[in-house]
Amino acid sequence: MSYIELSGTDLALAALLLIINGAISIAFRLGLAISFAVAAVRMGIQLAAVGFVLNFIFAQTSPLWTVLIVFVMVLVAGYELVQRQESRFRSWLAYGLGNATLLLVGGLATVYAVVVVVHPSPWYAPRYIVPILGMVLGNTLTSCSLALQTLTEGAVRERAAIEARIAQGATRIEAFGTVLRRALNTAITPLLNVMSVAGIVSLPGMMTGQILAGANPVEAAKYQIMIMFVLTGASGLGAFAAAFGGVLLLTDARHRLRLDRLASRPA
Repeated sequence: MSYIELSGTDLALAALLLIINGAISIAFRLGLAISFAVAAVRMGIQLAAVGFVLNFIFAQTSPLWTVLIVFVMVLVAGYELVQRQESRFRSWLAYGLGNATLLLVGGLATVYAVVVVVHPSPWYAPRYIVPILGMVLGNTLTSCSLALQTLTEGAVRERAAIEARIAQGATRIEAFGTVLRRALNTAITPLLNVMSVAGIVSLPGMMTGQILAGANPVEAAKYQIMIMFVLTGASGLGAFAAAFGGVLLLTDARHRLRLDRLASRPA
């Protein structure tokens, strides 16, 4: 079974649902109509541009193209991670931690999924690396963001308790114990919730897309299970790496609390 191509008219008909939302916003004076329009136009342009770029990238055979697109994706994800933080580390510290975490965890998870699980030939082909890396980076980015935001907020809020533990001889990891556990729980709980309802309450996007493209539902389910395992595992590891890295940045070699390394702090 081949997939059904969508025309511009089909996309316009799908957009009617968004237009209805805009009309409701205007009727109830919610002030969201312009936001709907801007978001829709921005999404359409971005996805169309990505489609053309990937069409070109997928046609290439050199691994250098794969390395290039991976490099760009990680840099953009690292920048987005910094921008999501309200109480963030000073410029290079935040960007360095974000990129190191995303590159390490995202790269390892993607290579593992492609080489060990899917094992296509050649394994470095952009057609396999780019989609999986994109999903891994997106989910890991969210987990890292939640972990770091909770960690920095907790460090500021519980400064006195952390410094008291350090004064009593606790290591920085021990002093941050309560805050660290809260940060990891905040980052990992959404992942567990998504896994719990997948298939019963929600049909994941990748599986739905494959089914609409004509794939066998059982095979689509296998791919979705594999992707969910990889995404959840990578996101969990990313949250751990970001949280522990954040603790190291919020302290120094003498295990002193260094909130001065935050660029901005809650009042």
